Amino acid sequence: MGQLAVFDAAEVRRRLDPDAARAVVCEAMTALSDGRVRQQLRSFIGLGGGRTFAIMPAALGERAAFGAKLVSVFMGAEGVKHHEGVVVLFDGDTGAPVAIADAGEVTALRTPAASAAATDALARTDADSLAVLGLGRQAVGHIEAIARVRPLKTVRVWGRDAAKAQAFADRAATETGLPVLAVADAEQAVAGAAIVCTVTAATDPVLHGAWLALGAHVNLVGSSGPAQAEADTELVARGRFIVDHREHVLVHGGEFLRAKAAGAVDDAAIAAEIGEVFAGTKPGRTSADQITVYKSLGHAAQDLAVAQWLLQQASESPA
Repeated sequence: MGQLAVFDAAEVRRRLDPDAARAVVCEAMTALSDGRVRQQLRSFIGLGGGRTFAIMPAALGERAAFGAKLVSVFMGAEGVKHHEGVVVLFDGDTGAPVAIADAGEVTALRTPAASAAATDALARTDADSLAVLGLGRQAVGHIEAIARVRPLKTVRVWGRDAAKAQAFADRAATETGLPVLAVADAEQAVAGAAIVCTVTAATDPVLHGAWLALGAHVNLVGSSGPAQAEADTELVARGRFIVDHREHVLVHGGEFLRAKAAGAVDDAAIAAEIGEVFAGTKPGRTSADQITVYKSLGHAAQDLAVAQWLLQQASESPA
């Protein structure tokens, strides 16, 4: 085995800026949709007590880099999910491992980058208001990332704990320079918003389709398993439903699976994969008043593409 590059959390954060992450993720999702990337369904091993070990393998192309994201998801005492793990990248020619990156930091950066790329493709060009449901690290990451693709004038945030929501809003306003307002309930946060992001650990819906203004765009990000749904059936049925990866959403997309079980939609309700929209092979938004929904599960293709970018960037700029 040759030299193995290691990118800890600080190094990932230092090297990977949001604009680069968005470009890398956009290309990865395009490649996933057109078949250049091969990816298997993620597998989970339950460890009991709200703890899970997940394995997410992918190959970035024929004789290209391949590897996997190995991650633990543990529920903390405060009810917040903690993700820890590594992204392991192998060389496509030699089969040797060439890089290991902190999976928590990669996920923290590539997830809002993917949402921003989807927002850029699907939201109205005049969208200037954002609602964020959830108060964790992904919440501030999404505010920062969305602000890079749309000129936000207002940001409203909601969480179950009003005091934490206010503290988060104050901190996010300082960090982003945007007017961030904490509101008392989720419906108030969403009312009239042009862009909505759900980044919660909710098992049952915190977002209802009836709340959304015509022309809104929604990123469903927090739920990543079949037993979780951040949004209700009405939203799935009402919106133009676009996914990061059809095969995974048919198995693990909780919002879609609940709507399908209720008889509100069938598999044809998945209008496109986001990679198809990026490539222009399928349309995204088709009218100004249409509600668009992007269902994000997150994929090894994204993680490995980021690890490959980090390795290339480090070889070009070692310091």
